[in-house]
Amino acid sequence: MSIASHLESLQRYEAGAIRLLPVDGEEELVLSEGGGLEEGFERIGRAPLVKIMRDTRVAEITLGDGPLEIHVRRAGAKARFSVHYDGQTIVDEPVELPALSTSPAFSGPLFRPAPDSRAPDPAHALHRPGEPLYVIEDELGRPRWYTRGRHGPGLGARPLLATIPSLPPESLGAPSFRQAHRCRYAYIAGAMAGGIASVELVRAMAQARLLAFFGSGGLPLAAVREAIEALSDLPEGAPWGANLLHNPTEPAVEEATVDLYLERGVQRVSASAYIDLSPAVVRYRLHGIKAAPDGTPILRQHVFAKVSRPEVAEPFLKPAPQSMLRELVERGALTEKQARIAAQVPIACDITAEADSGGHTDHRPLVVLLPILQALRDRIAPLVPGFTLRVGAAGGLGTPASVWAAFAMGADYVLTGSVNQATLEAGTSDLTRQLLCEASYTDVASGPAPDMFEIGAKVQVLSRGSMYARRAQQLYDLYRSVPSLEAIPDKERSRLERQIFQRPLDEVWRGTRAYWSERDPAQVERAEREPRHKMALTFRWYLGMTSRWARTGEQSRKRDFQIWCGPAIGGFNDWVDGSELQTRRSVVPIAHALMIGAAAHGRISAARSQGIPLPPAVCQVPIVPWPAAEPGAMKE
Repeated sequence: MSIASHLESLQRYEAGAIRLLPVDGEEELVLSEGGGLEEGFERIGRAPLVKIMRDTRVAEITLGDGPLEIHVRRAGAKARFSVHYDGQTIVDEPVELPALSTSPAFSGPLFRPAPDSRAPDPAHALHRPGEPLYVIEDELGRPRWYTRGRHGPGLGARPLLATIPSLPPESLGAPSFRQAHRCRYAYIAGAMAGGIASVELVRAMAQARLLAFFGSGGLPLAAVREAIEALSDLPEGAPWGANLLHNPTEPAVEEATVDLYLERGVQRVSASAYIDLSPAVVRYRLHGIKAAPDGTPILRQHVFAKVSRPEVAEPFLKPAPQSMLRELVERGALTEKQARIAAQVPIACDITAEADSGGHTDHRPLVVLLPILQALRDRIAPLVPGFTLRVGAAGGLGTPASVWAAFAMGADYVLTGSVNQATLEAGTSDLTRQLLCEASYTDVASGPAPDMFEIGAKVQVLSRGSMYARRAQQLYDLYRSVPSLEAIPDKERSRLERQIFQRPLDEVWRGTRAYWSERDPAQVERAEREPRHKMALTFRWYLGMTSRWARTGEQSRKRDFQIWCGPAIGGFNDWVDGSELQTRRSVVPIAHALMIGAAAHGRISAARSQGIPLPPAVCQVPIVPWPAAEPGAMKE
């Protein structure tokens, strides 16, 4: 590397003339318009000049700009520094040269940065993931950041310490996910039950070319039909779907939901709360299956399976069991030919590792669950050639850092839930939104699930301002300890009627009986035979109403609100504190901000992995607003 490599550093002084005189050989001279030497020297000082004199090949440096001249001359093991103005000597003094480094000369790659591409603030540069960054070592051994330049030796070349490629949020996750579902990002707004993931939420996401699932779980079929019909005016191929909630106690409801989805052409379902395959979800996936001329299976429906255990994930990743295929053939849901094609088709190409999420959850840590499911996927993939199996991540994803962590672990996509529940589009009340916006990550608890009360399944809910988890657990403990409503001690019964139900239990049962007589008379018949089942249905009245009170904002029952929520909401609230997203939350800007922020964290990680020191503020990723010109990005 010649002494000309020092010229780039000297050009920062903005002198009109720069002269480098070597000990041997021809001088290097650079002339320019100048005019900035006085200000440049005040800003930079003489340290870079002295540092250059460490190069024993340099005999003298001269910077000139009008009447001002600055000289550094070698004088044995030292140097002499002088400043002249209009022929008068202002400074003339000896300077010590820094000790020469004993480390070997740099032998790595060189880079010639474009001077006008300097990024003075590394944090700001890393937070803009759309442009590459090149980190070079300046003459004082400090990292300098640039966005453009050329590799290799030449004028101004410096040692290249790191290259940080652009990382647009569109590149995060699996390309096959974005292609299969025609999405801008590998990102999903999950199906929050009870219509909390509302028509408005799904529509907003689809119009931005982002995938969301309508939260049909727990809604009457008529309400689900109304919602699906409202979404049917979205353009063909728009990325959206609906929830398919496993209902082991009422399989007819699950079957009727599948009938509706197939009738209305819903092409994606989020299969939730499954512990095994059901005929309904298999029928949905395989409906209309056929083979291309080359034998490749062609299907219109996609299943996304939310799972927290490998034994639940495995049946979804594999073709349906032959016994279930035969059953569907016997029912007329499949032909013999379709069943033969289906024998090579996985039920779900997309499975979501559901970690510590709101609602139904096993509280599994994502850092353990995701690798286990990825390993399972990799073992099964050779058994279903021609299909790409993907594993996404959900649960605890409320900040850019956590979203990036999921992608860094190899997640093919991410799914959010709790952070969307406080958005303007969510189908819930302003009172619930307010409670969510004030929550910390510790303000969550687990209580009995309304739909699986008898088996003791739990849902994670917001505990701040609500006693649902405690009261629901009291009901479950009673259900386990006494044989019937009539066997409840009078004192305990009085407390239940006063504090929890706020009405006589007999009145609650009459309303419950009327409801089930219309929905499923078999439940009433069983309750009349089995006193414990009658008690379960009566207690489930409270559990079911608590989520409705939260959605409608019933102020008098605020202490009973059942708000499905995970700790992600606390992380999100901390991140958006003081921003517009703190007070005005919308589902698409949240998705955009999380993905942009995740990409920024990816760049920060790339810089760290290459040994580049970073200021502490670099991890404070700012919130990037959704571009006003892009919300309608439905077009290809």
